[in-house]
Amino acid sequence: MFRHSKVLITKLKNLSFQGSWRSRGSSAVERAQQYTVGHKIHGFTVKEVTAVPDLFLTSVKLSHDATGAQYLHAARDDSNNLFSVQFRTTPMDSTGVPHILEHTVLCGSQRFPCRDPFFKMLNRSLSTFMNAFTASDYTMYPFSTQNAKDFQNLLSVYLDAVFFPCLRELDFCQEGWRLEHETPTDPSSRLMFKGVVFNEMKGVFSDNESLYAQHLQNKLLPDHTYAVVSGGAPLDIPDLTWEQLKHFHATHYHPSNARFFTYGDLPLEQHLQQIEKEALSKFERTEPNTAVPPQAHWDKPRVDHVTCRPDALAPDPMKQNTLCMSYLLGDITDTFEAFTLSLLSSLMISGPNSPFYKALIEPEIGSDFSSSVGFDGSTRQASFTIGLQVLTGFLTGFEEEQIEALLHKIEIQMKHQSTSFGLALASYIASCWNHDGDPVQLLKISENVSRFQQCLKENPRYLQDKVQHYFKDNTHRLTLTMSPDERFLEKQAEAEEQKLQEKIQNLSDADHKDIYEKGLQLLAVQSTTQDASCLPALKVSDIEPIIPYTPVQLGTAGGVPVQCCEQPTNGMVYFRAMCNLNSLPEDLKIYVPLFCSVITKLGCGELDYRQQAQRIELKTGGMSVSPQIIPDTDQLDLYEQGIMLSSSCLERNLPDMFQLWSDIFNRLVFFQETEKEIFKSLRPAGDLQRDGPGEIAELTDLTSVLRKLPRIKRHLLNPENMRCAVNATPQKMSDAAGEVERFMGNIAANRKERKPVRPTVVERALDPQAGSSASRKLISEPHFKPCQMKTSFQLPFNVNFVSECVRTVPFSHADYASLCILARMMTAKFLHGEIREKGGAYGGGARMGGGGLFSFYSYRDPNSTQTLSAFRGGVEWARAGKFTQQDIDEAKLSVFSAVDAPVAPSDKGLGRFLNGITDEMKQRHRERLFAVTNKNLTDVAGRYLGVGQQTCGVAILGPENESIRKDPSWVVK
Repeated sequence: MFRHSKVLITKLKNLSFQGSWRSRGSSAVERAQQYTVGHKIHGFTVKEVTAVPDLFLTSVKLSHDATGAQYLHAARDDSNNLFSVQFRTTPMDSTGVPHILEHTVLCGSQRFPCRDPFFKMLNRSLSTFMNAFTASDYTMYPFSTQNAKDFQNLLSVYLDAVFFPCLRELDFCQEGWRLEHETPTDPSSRLMFKGVVFNEMKGVFSDNESLYAQHLQNKLLPDHTYAVVSGGAPLDIPDLTWEQLKHFHATHYHPSNARFFTYGDLPLEQHLQQIEKEALSKFERTEPNTAVPPQAHWDKPRVDHVTCRPDALAPDPMKQNTLCMSYLLGDITDTFEAFTLSLLSSLMISGPNSPFYKALIEPEIGSDFSSSVGFDGSTRQASFTIGLQVLTGFLTGFEEEQIEALLHKIEIQMKHQSTSFGLALASYIASCWNHDGDPVQLLKISENVSRFQQCLKENPRYLQDKVQHYFKDNTHRLTLTMSPDERFLEKQAEAEEQKLQEKIQNLSDADHKDIYEKGLQLLAVQSTTQDASCLPALKVSDIEPIIPYTPVQLGTAGGVPVQCCEQPTNGMVYFRAMCNLNSLPEDLKIYVPLFCSVITKLGCGELDYRQQAQRIELKTGGMSVSPQIIPDTDQLDLYEQGIMLSSSCLERNLPDMFQLWSDIFNRLVFFQETEKEIFKSLRPAGDLQRDGPGEIAELTDLTSVLRKLPRIKRHLLNPENMRCAVNATPQKMSDAAGEVERFMGNIAANRKERKPVRPTVVERALDPQAGSSASRKLISEPHFKPCQMKTSFQLPFNVNFVSECVRTVPFSHADYASLCILARMMTAKFLHGEIREKGGAYGGGARMGGGGLFSFYSYRDPNSTQTLSAFRGGVEWARAGKFTQQDIDEAKLSVFSAVDAPVAPSDKGLGRFLNGITDEMKQRHRERLFAVTNKNLTDVAGRYLGVGQQTCGVAILGPENESIRKDPSWVVK
């Protein structure tokens, strides 16, 4: 997977410090604190042991004696253990060698020579995450799992893959690029470029924002590795040779150039012993020349221009230009300076109170910030990018409340827990550690905050001085513009064709013969069933038969059903409310997405929209409203429609959070400036004009829309249509419940409207066993009739996105479990080979959705109708029973890895609250998954997926397809 630099920005707003936190007196932490500096463990020496109380972990830093490999262990009482190894990969051309190598090392190794062990382990494991990433200057291989045996299995596969890969030529051709006949078995068919990474990068750069961000980095840092495309530029990828790939591996994938990271509650000694025995003991120290030198500072600013494809989906076709100014900042290994600059960046651009928002967005100089805007700490020297040069106002300083709100956000991020802390941590420290910065220093958030506050105290102009130094006086500044070129895609196609012809012209007769024969060889290999018995695997018997019970308490507050779930939320309170919209008149429903996007941004009570935004940042972890359509678990055509209110806060701010909600319900402000806020919300979102009538986005006078919002509010923000859920610690639950009671009483007392007339609904109890009054108000569309449909959306992409969906059965049906297993098995054993390996798509497969839709899909796919044929082939493969009991067991492991994925304390009980899926229903589904047999799978494949058996819909998004255009069964848009 190619990750553009912007994905790995090391700014705090993108990092939630999470995990399955259990107790502060954790055994994992205590074990780690027993180590002392100089302690020798399995060929490693302990260099540093540091308690990080902010994150309830202890870090142990080590180095490998023989090779110099660096190692960091984060001991924390979290069962979702993670391993990653990263290498500093610094290409000097745009052939995509680190990206293609990332793909190719996962295609087989010395101990595990079968083709594609990485994808096969997805079905032999209970992993909670498996992937690999290529960034601008490093490549990372992480996995996580909650099972100790699984951890050892995956560690063996990952170590052998990265250090001892086969790097076969045919794997390079499949994953990277190759010249091959369009039809490999027909030597008279035309030659063309094929390859997974080749097609992936064509897809990446069909996105204008990705294209702009890549140009911005290349031109701001032009003197070394950042001047090239690490993922590979499509026209440069065909210049890479197999020999160059192998050489890059030999020089970069060595322990002396490696950084190992482990996280969780498993013993460190066991990890070190396995890594030493299976990998590091077979190497000696080298001195890899992979360091990235500092970029030479410019003595004067530069200006450049690039072009892109026109955006057919842009709300205003005349406003598609992008202009950004990017500044080169300091070295990211100075962790406190980078911390300060990331805070400064947030102060300058985040929210309606920021100077750049006031200077650029409010006066409508721009409709929204570019995705490239902000602090980027993913390269050796950080950078800051903004849309236009508007710096003078910053020298006057920042309001104290803005700084306080930002520090409050950091406190929230340290306390909030989700399920992938190890992965977030690995990504957070990766760039700094990659350039020999101190990863542990990055984790000392409170220490950095205290130092920052002290700097402000000692020098009131501390931030203004930073602005002066890094922006006003900074001559290393790039102004980059981008505008659409009507012939952009045409020029790309011409350039690719020219590249292809150059390759073909240099071919001898022997080369032609070799290309044809290698195409047949690759096809034969792809069509051969591989023996995966060399790979380690868990067994179905390793899966826990019974789910852990999640206790909830059901009650009411002011007549509104409330679900309370006591969890170790680390001093946070999480509130949700589902508001049903069944009583909303039809003519207002198209405005619901707009209502959701602006309702917390208009101002409320005594606060205008700026003051409200500041208050939300000061007192909560965010407040959001989102549209919801939730399918029934028993009947396909029943569903619930509504909006969900979500917010969180520190325990001390409970009254403030509910006061904000009360004011939104009771004292929503429709100022004159509201129109501007709505107008701005329409533009960047882009969703509304696709979900509702296009003319909304084109309105210049929003008076008519403004008049509709209060009507929508009366229907939706109505306690008669609500149910609520609260997750908090046992110690704070009574206080939280009391605040909900006051909140409900407050909004009920302020409602004077007549009771709305409800349509006919089906009420489904959320917990029949508990006799709760809480229920979901389910409706159906009386005139809806499922119909066959094939639609092609012609879009300016270089690749296709293909899907076919079939109506099957809802969650509670006995066949639902069989369809889940079938989707995973069909993906692993048939569709992956046909769509990715043979077809060259970046990915494809099948999945079973909770709404009863069985979906086939592919993405970044050079094919379209051929992929639809692969979908049908998968069904026939399944109907014929061309699979083994081992295949079924592996599919079960894959399904259970998702079913048993860790759930954050903030989200416990959420499935019951939203979908009405109780623990008893989950357990019944679990037992059905265990019981799925070969006969069940062939039966459901024929009964639901056979041609003509059920209603299905097909959609293709991609470039114009002549064969589809000529086929009357397709609707072309």
